[in-house]
Amino acid sequence: MGDDPIHTENFINRELSWLEFNQRVLEEARDPSNPLFERLKFLTIVSSNLDEFFMVRVASVRDQINAGLQKIDSSGLTPQDEIRLITKRAHVLVKGQYTSYNTSLFKTLKKEEIIILKPDELNHDQLNYILDYFKKSIEPVLTPMVVDKSRPFPLILNKSLNIAALVADKQQETLFFATVQVPSVLERLVKVPSANSGQTFILLEDVIKMHLADLFRGYLIRDFSCYRITRSADLGLDEEGAEDLLEAIEQSLKQRKWGSVIRLEIEKTVNKRLLTELMDELEISMEEVYEINGPLDLTFLANIIALPGYENFHYPSFQPLPPIQLQNHEDLFDAISREDILLHHPFYSFTPVLDLVRQAATDPQVLAIKQTLYRVSGHSPLIEALSQAAENGKQVTVLVELKARFDEQNNIHWAKQLEKAGCHVIYGLVGLKTHGKILLIVRREEEGIKRYVHLSTGNYNDVTANFYTDIGLMTANPYFGADASNLFNMLSGLSEPTHMYRLTLAPKDLRSKFSELIERETQHARDGKTARITAKMNSLIDNHIIEKLYEASQAGVKIDLIVRGMCCLRPNVPDLSENITVRSIVGRFLEHSRIFYFYNDGQEAVYLSSADWMERNLNRRVEILFPIDDKKVKKELLKILTLSLKDNVKARIMNADGTYSRQKGQRVRPINSQQVFYERALNTFNRKKESEQEFKFLPILSNSYAN
Repeated sequence: MGDDPIHTENFINRELSWLEFNQRVLEEARDPSNPLFERLKFLTIVSSNLDEFFMVRVASVRDQINAGLQKIDSSGLTPQDEIRLITKRAHVLVKGQYTSYNTSLFKTLKKEEIIILKPDELNHDQLNYILDYFKKSIEPVLTPMVVDKSRPFPLILNKSLNIAALVADKQQETLFFATVQVPSVLERLVKVPSANSGQTFILLEDVIKMHLADLFRGYLIRDFSCYRITRSADLGLDEEGAEDLLEAIEQSLKQRKWGSVIRLEIEKTVNKRLLTELMDELEISMEEVYEINGPLDLTFLANIIALPGYENFHYPSFQPLPPIQLQNHEDLFDAISREDILLHHPFYSFTPVLDLVRQAATDPQVLAIKQTLYRVSGHSPLIEALSQAAENGKQVTVLVELKARFDEQNNIHWAKQLEKAGCHVIYGLVGLKTHGKILLIVRREEEGIKRYVHLSTGNYNDVTANFYTDIGLMTANPYFGADASNLFNMLSGLSEPTHMYRLTLAPKDLRSKFSELIERETQHARDGKTARITAKMNSLIDNHIIEKLYEASQAGVKIDLIVRGMCCLRPNVPDLSENITVRSIVGRFLEHSRIFYFYNDGQEAVYLSSADWMERNLNRRVEILFPIDDKKVKKELLKILTLSLKDNVKARIMNADGTYSRQKGQRVRPINSQQVFYERALNTFNRKKESEQEFKFLPILSNSYAN
């Protein structure tokens, strides 16, 4: 089937599938069972997700159209078809987003005395306060600009909030276009004094609007409106021709602000002449204009979410727990030598990973530390530990992936700091992103050199580890250690791993490995044996893998897929995928782990990976797939998959047309898998503590034998 022409009716367009994912995020903002501030958070996620979607995905489709490409994608759409459907769906999504804000969340905030006033709602005292605040704190920062023959249209920064105005010369009555950027260095929410016991604000842009006449003295303000643009974020980097990759990426980041305009967001009440002026200057069509019924860029709601004193509007407090194997072990190397240790984040803490590097940094027996870094936090304790290790004389090698989208600047900063500390820093590989997550520690022990390895499905980021579900494995398995050494030799030098004991790497062998695993289940089904595949990932897009899954389904393999985001496979299609189910879990934590299970005629095989089933992961990235051999760890992973499939609270079931529905039928018992994972971890932790309490021997008194 893989060599046959693609049957476009069997595939869902990836961009439309992504928009369906964002619809599921919006549903969480609408869900009254979620605490108020958490609903606001989901609404801000919709906004930030849409920004990235337009900057990357829509920009790519636009580039295809501008290049005159007519090639259809796997779902049968030309770039022109794609942009038409994307635009239609995105407009519906944005409308739903603001309907949720205006009809539900805004009113609920007001009911809780968290009030965002409009200019005409300010009383006399508030007006005086705002005037004083504007004069002292806002006006000095503003730069009003008029466009005329001597002053060209200015550069409008990507994602910046601006106010456009039509101003008229008092003498000639000639209309001019003017614009002023709402300064991002100032708080978007301006607190104003109020008699109510809660919090009262006005938006910064509304304050500026109230005083536009002060910015354009000598002119008459005829009309004004807030607007915001989104630009293409494609770096257009020539890696082959770049002698210094770090310097080349730094230069490309500076060019990002010049990217073509992909989207214009503007207030729904905009004057038509003002809109036409903007469209002409920005060179966009009406379909790229999003007229907004409310405040532009709802990410400002993060300032409300951060307000102190509203704990009841958040999820209950959550404390990641230490894994039971490490509760009584100060020496992590000793604990890992005893057994493989599974870390299921965020239910179990990320701290042991940090502690492992910290211990290695000061341990005189440790000779070398090698690690890949894709996305790290803004104030990473991991960077500090690696720097300390180098300063202590350890051989420290760190691959910092400079091409991690939107983290380029952060990673450049860390790469320079690590180099300054004496680490050997690799800037990734030409033409490939290094997305695999691996840490190798080489230690001298009595028996000789011993290697400790940490492998993970997620980034070495101590912040996101608190709200991303990921899985890490700590092991002293010598085969994993040998493979880790081979991998780092490949990353730092020119050697290609000729033999790997346990790890499978992309782009070398990972695609063929997944194909073989699926084909093995397919053959078992054809032989009349029980055959089953369960896979959990972020995205399923790769055509070849999808076709393999269709083949397996037709052979009788039972396939359950847990795909958080994009899924281009159509489930439950007769004679194609009737044995395939797809569900997506969107809840408190971002589902990020990748787990792959194959029944294998009873010899169950379980793998973890940094890779999704996407072409980019299998063909254009350095990724790692690693098997789970330890029986206890394998059993725990099977529990994770089983419970995820039982989720009937935060899971949505995918329909054949690409839409998603809540699970039908009455719930016998509501199961929120993320909540159950934490409760199980907490119960295990408490049982362990109870079992370790000192047992006291008490004598039985004679009256105890009264009977």
